Amino acid sequence: MNVGIIGAGKIAKKMATTLNGMESASAYAIGSRSLEKAQAFAREFGMPKAYGSYEELVGDPDIGLIYVATPHSHHADVIKLALEHNKPVLCEKAFTVNEKQAKDVLDLAKSKNLLLAEAIWTRYLPMRKMLDEVLSSGIIGEIKSLTANLGYVIDSVPRLGDPKLAGGALLDVGVYTINFMLMVLGEHFEHFESTAIMTDSGVDGHNSITFSYPNHVMAILHSTQHALTDRRGMIFGTKGFIEVQNINNPEAIRVYDLDYKLVKELAQPAQITGFEYQVQACIDAIAAGSIECPQMPHSEILRVMHIMDDIRTQWGMKYPGE
Repeated sequence: MNVGIIGAGKIAKKMATTLNGMESASAYAIGSRSLEKAQAFAREFGMPKAYGSYEELVGDPDIGLIYVATPHSHHADVIKLALEHNKPVLCEKAFTVNEKQAKDVLDLAKSKNLLLAEAIWTRYLPMRKMLDEVLSSGIIGEIKSLTANLGYVIDSVPRLGDPKLAGGALLDVGVYTINFMLMVLGEHFEHFESTAIMTDSGVDGHNSITFSYPNHVMAILHSTQHALTDRRGMIFGTKGFIEVQNINNPEAIRVYDLDYKLVKELAQPAQITGFEYQVQACIDAIAAGSIECPQMPHSEILRVMHIMDDIRTQWGMKYPGE
């Protein structure tokens, strides 16, 4: 399948590298607001087409899937543009700025009977299924608490400090901690408490969120754009605990018993970059005539956006135009 990429930044380059390593998909076209930038991108990744506008790219009849890699603030508009040109879409996380935008574009996809998926790659990776199998085995007994953190020194990246571009740690890296929690504990938490330390520009630099689940289960999440964290996800049970090394792209799953003895270890399967699984999921869904991917259905996209809206409400943080 020919894939067209909109946005020519760092994450788009990772996707182009991925597509060049796949048999079922190809890095066919790049669209940027700068033709010069698009042409340079196309040369670097051997892409046959380069467009100096998003409108030109979505109008290419040979493109079977569009991958959106613009800043969060532009996701909804770019998704709409692609869907209105009858193109299936895989859009980077965070899916949109808020739940309202997400619902609008998902409704449009449904009305057009077109695939629309979120590129939250951790939902599609083989390690997710491997973790599910470890948890369902009961090896750590009853889960009682979970912690997850993700942070990088990325506060020098202009978009992450810009409210107009929906900056902040939550939408960029905190979204992974929320997805990790939902994949392990599910959706039925009872309430949460959250706090954030804001940057001078008014977006969250650090944040911490504590969720309470039934049966005295707790999840504690942390994300930051100011510091490098260990990226670990920890799941604590009555018979032991699980360590997930790097919730952003799990490299290993380690299981320990009540004596802190390592009793099981699973390694990450070989991958191109890890992005190939979400692309293949979209290809499979399109072939099946589906408008969503089972790994990250529309209901879950809306759930995550709703949670992040509620978190920002607790902080009193709104983006321009909300």
